[in-house]
Amino acid sequence: MSFMDSLKGKIGVSKDKAADLAKQHGDKIQQGLDKAAKTVDSKTGGKYSNQINSGVGKAKDAVKGYGDKGRDAT
Repeated sequence: MSFMDSLKGKIGVSKDKAADLAKQHGDKIQQGLDKAAKTVDSKTGGKYSNQINSGVGKAKDAVKGYGDKGRDAT
C-alpha cells in the first residue's frame, strides 16, 4: 500500500468519526459555537458581529451536514 493510499484511508476514518460526533453531539457543538461567538463579539465590542455571525452560521451548517451524513450511513 502506498503512502497516499494509507493517508486516504486515514482521512476517511477521520471523516467518519467527525460525522459520528456531529450526529451524537451536534446540539452541544452548536451551543459551544454560540458561546464562543458571544465571547468573541463581546471582546471585540461588536465590531465584527456580521463576520462572526456569518462564520458561526457556516460552521453550524457544516456540523449539521456532517450529522446528516452520519444518519444516512446508519
